[in-house]
Amino acid sequence: MSAATPPPRFGVEEEFLVVDAVTRAPAPRAAEVVTAASALLGDRVSGEITTLQLETRTPPCGTLGEVAAQLTEARKIVADAARGAGLRVVATGTAPVPGVVPPPMTVGPRQTRGNETFRGLHDELALCALHVHVEMPDRHRALLVGNHLRPYLPVLLTLTANSPYWAGRDSGYASWRTTVWGRWPVAGPPPVFTSPEHYDQVVERLLAAGALVDRATIFWDVRPSERYPTLEVRVADSVATADEAALYAALVRALVVHLSAAVDRGEPAPEVPADLLRVAYWRAARDGLDGAGVDPHSGALRPAADLVGDLVRTLHPILRAHGDHDLVVGWLDRLLAGGTGARRQRAAARRGGLTDVVDYLAEQTAG
Repeated sequence: MSAATPPPRFGVEEEFLVVDAVTRAPAPRAAEVVTAASALLGDRVSGEITTLQLETRTPPCGTLGEVAAQLTEARKIVADAARGAGLRVVATGTAPVPGVVPPPMTVGPRQTRGNETFRGLHDELALCALHVHVEMPDRHRALLVGNHLRPYLPVLLTLTANSPYWAGRDSGYASWRTTVWGRWPVAGPPPVFTSPEHYDQVVERLLAAGALVDRATIFWDVRPSERYPTLEVRVADSVATADEAALYAALVRALVVHLSAAVDRGEPAPEVPADLLRVAYWRAARDGLDGAGVDPHSGALRPAADLVGDLVRTLHPILRAHGDHDLVVGWLDRLLAGGTGARRQRAAARRGGLTDVVDYLAEQTAG
């Protein structure tokens, strides 16, 4: 990217759990919060497939400052709306205090088809993620950049791991959401695609096999968006604070710009064996930043912080060109010192149990 070329616009979708302020368990009242918040946010807030969740989204933004302001505003509005109904909104990949199983679903023909297709997988659907969209000129470019991005998905997960608790206990993982999500038939890292036609052929095969309800249930962790002219990166847990979400999004945008330049140069995407990428995912989900990760290029086990450092050093020139360098590096330094959301959730649990974890998350979410 030349100095005269503006960086691509980007945006963020955040999913949240709605919890009861007294029990701290997920509450099937997201629609109330959405209705109240939509008076100020309009279509930037909506429900999700379960009645325990809601989603906010930013418009396309040009700068990190714009994204951060949009995320901060939306979180404050939904937190205020929830508080007025005796509820709280929390940003976490999984619920620390468990709710009912199966989670109550919204009603409609698509949901009915989903229940018939995925069956018991819907019992574990109260999961919250963070999706980053980066503007792309066309689907072909999005697919080629996605091919290059596949090996980086585990380190992006490492940075955003925020779901250690499941069914009221510590799973031992930094991102248990990732392990649950990996059970779905079309989830995790995607195949390598050669063209939009190849992508469509694969999707048609999946539809014919009954592995999808529709194209919106393509849950790969990087994909061309079905709704927007973007590459969508979906690997992250919902993170505790608006600042974390914005800074992570800026890092993702810088990585997409870096890899887009590799596509321009005609460089082939790295060939990473599926078994190695699977192990790298597992290790990132288990350890987060507090352990070792698998280098998907070499297969070597290395400190997770070193893998993060390698990524950021590669992106320094682009982050500087975007004006994001100091803010992103400062955030990463804080993560290395204070830990990802998973470590911070566990610290809250040591202070006062799982109800303290929910209270901590509610405070962090609202900002």
